[in-house]
Amino acid sequence: MTDINEIRNIRIADYNYPLPDKRIAKHPLQEREQCKLLYWHDGHIADHHFSDVPTLLPDNAMLIYNNTRVINARLRFKKATGSTIEIFCLEPVAPRDYALVFQSTHSCTWQCLVGNSKRWKQGALTHDIEVNGRTITVTATRGETHGNSWDITFTWDGGDDITFASVLEAMGEIPIPPYLNRGTESSDTTDYQTVYSHIDGSVAAPTAGLHFTDRLLAECDARGISRRELTLHVGAGTFQPVKSEQIGDHDMHYEWIDVPRDLIAELAATHAPVIAVGTTSVRTLESLYFIGQILHENAAAHDLTVRQWMPYTTPCSISRSEALNAITDYLDRNGLKNLVATTQLMIAPGFNYRIVNGMITNFHQPQSTLLLLVAAFTGADRWRHIYDHALAGGYRFLSYGDACLLL
Repeated sequence: MTDINEIRNIRIADYNYPLPDKRIAKHPLQEREQCKLLYWHDGHIADHHFSDVPTLLPDNAMLIYNNTRVINARLRFKKATGSTIEIFCLEPVAPRDYALVFQSTHSCTWQCLVGNSKRWKQGALTHDIEVNGRTITVTATRGETHGNSWDITFTWDGGDDITFASVLEAMGEIPIPPYLNRGTESSDTTDYQTVYSHIDGSVAAPTAGLHFTDRLLAECDARGISRRELTLHVGAGTFQPVKSEQIGDHDMHYEWIDVPRDLIAELAATHAPVIAVGTTSVRTLESLYFIGQILHENAAAHDLTVRQWMPYTTPCSISRSEALNAITDYLDRNGLKNLVATTQLMIAPGFNYRIVNGMITNFHQPQSTLLLLVAAFTGADRWRHIYDHALAGGYRFLSYGDACLLL
């Protein structure tokens, strides 16, 4: 077991690199799959285009991606005084289930960030929108506070056929990352969604998947690469910088995951290389091992949350298949087709990958937990060789930028 103190004492300053604003891609390429691809295999680097992915993946690989869809999470209310209050929906509170909250009629409550909150001293905010050819009034009321976020209850009139999903569609906008330093544009409505997204809930895209096209997925199928889906709804915490000097003082955000029972069973039985598309898929897949360990130790466990430091504080004595089989046994006993849980997993150098054999990912912000995740996969210092090569080679960075295939 890795010494927890070694992990907690990792200095985030050691994971810094120069990133000029001009290297941050403000928009994707018109042809998604024509972006650059840095191919890294056991320390060797080669330059490709993303369209080469099907030929670069190992034979019979299992490609697993996150099917979450970005919602129009940013809502703007204008006060009578002229001030604009921005409400950013983070995660549902009542009902807590994502599917149910989007089906809600008349009211629901979300945990939200509030921009320009000093201008919202009291009372409710209202905004008129048109849904299904009718003008309805949406009201926002503040409730309990949680640090820098609030519980916001939304209510609306207009009848039983007006769902919160339709309210967001009519009133909200896609919340593009803050580091793009620009406002949301109409093109972001499609640019900031993967072609396979279909489960509403994220406030940020799983951006490694943005490079895939329907043609490229069909080519993967033709080459015998199996494709599987899971769901992790990406929260605003994915952009949260590490402000502490050591990562031990940084609190990871919790994320909601949903993994089909059939996929878990397939992972337990397969010897095929598992390739995760994006860090969200990586965190979901690696969290499965620790959920399985919880259930292996206590088959009747109710709390299946993977805590931040669990990989470094808990003896991991069972095999991957034992962990995954413990999950399928739990699901079968309870008549469940999907595992629904939460994870706070911190993947940093010293982490032992148990499920993932490779990953497709973009180039991440300096001093970020996502960069730590990459460094944990490649080896603590090899990430710098990869990023130096990308900087020297004209690669484009962050959400709309170029990609890596790391094996």
